[in-house]
Amino acid sequence: MLRVALTGNICSGKSTVAEVFKKEGLHVFDADRIIRGFYEERGEVYERVLQTFGNGVLGQEGIIDRKKLADIVFKDDEKLRLLEEITHSALYRRLEEEYKKLPENSIVVLEASLLIEKGTYKNYDAVVLVYSTYELCKYRALKKGFTEEDFERRWSRQLKPEEKLKYAHFVINNLSGLEDLKISALRVARVLKNWLEFQDGSY
Repeated sequence: MLRVALTGNICSGKSTVAEVFKKEGLHVFDADRIIRGFYEERGEVYERVLQTFGNGVLGQEGIIDRKKLADIVFKDDEKLRLLEEITHSALYRRLEEEYKKLPENSIVVLEASLLIEKGTYKNYDAVVLVYSTYELCKYRALKKGFTEEDFERRWSRQLKPEEKLKYAHFVINNLSGLEDLKISALRVARVLKNWLEFQDGSY
C-alpha cells in the first residue's frame, strides 16, 4: 500500500486535485469531511466536543455548527489544541480502519491542510503539495464566501506555501487556471501508480 499526503493552504486547489486522483482510481479520504461526519453521527467525538465546549456550539437539529465552533477555537490556542486532540485522534483511528478494508496494492491519499504543520506527513510515503500564492488563495476564498477575517485567521495557522515546498515530493502548481491544474494532477497520479507498480515488483 502506498500512502500519500495531499496538502496545501486554504483554497489552494486540493479538492480539485483530489477529484482527479479519484478518477484515476486512487482512494482519497478528506480529513475535513470525516471530521464533519463525526459531528453529524453524534458518537464519541460529538459527545466530547459538547462536554468540552458546551451546547452553545449546536446549530439546528442538534448538529454541531462548525462556524460557531471555529469562532471559539480560533480565538484561543488552548481551545484549538483541545479540539484537535479530540478530532485528530478519532480521525486517524477511522483512517486505519478504512485502510484495512482496501486491497494491499492500493494507493491511499489523505487530503488535509495541516499535515505538515502537525508533523503527520511523516506517516506517509509521499507528500503532494498543491501550491498557490497568498493572493490567489485569498481571492478564491472570498469568492467562495469566506469573510476576510475568517480567511486570515485560518491562513495564520498554516505555514506559508513557500515554506511547505521543502517537505514536498511532488508540487502541483495552481497558478494559471483549472485545466492546467487538472493536467498536472493527472501526471502526478500516473507517477504514483507507476511507483506502486515498481514497489510491488511488477516491473
